[in-house]
Amino acid sequence: MARVISDDCVSCGTCAGECPVDAISEGDGKYVIDADTCVDCGACEEACPTGAISEAE
Repeated sequence: MARVISDDCVSCGTCAGECPVDAISEGDGKYVIDADTCVDCGACEEACPTGAISEAE
């Protein structure tokens, strides 16, 4: 299951740099994760300084 980025995202881009499959891109006001590309490794969640990334429900 893919990760999701909440509105707590401050668009710092740290998560995108940590994604091994380039599933994260800059969206409108926050970064977004492409669920079809995400391999659910958790690297982005660990790197996020605001805790804005979590497992999708």
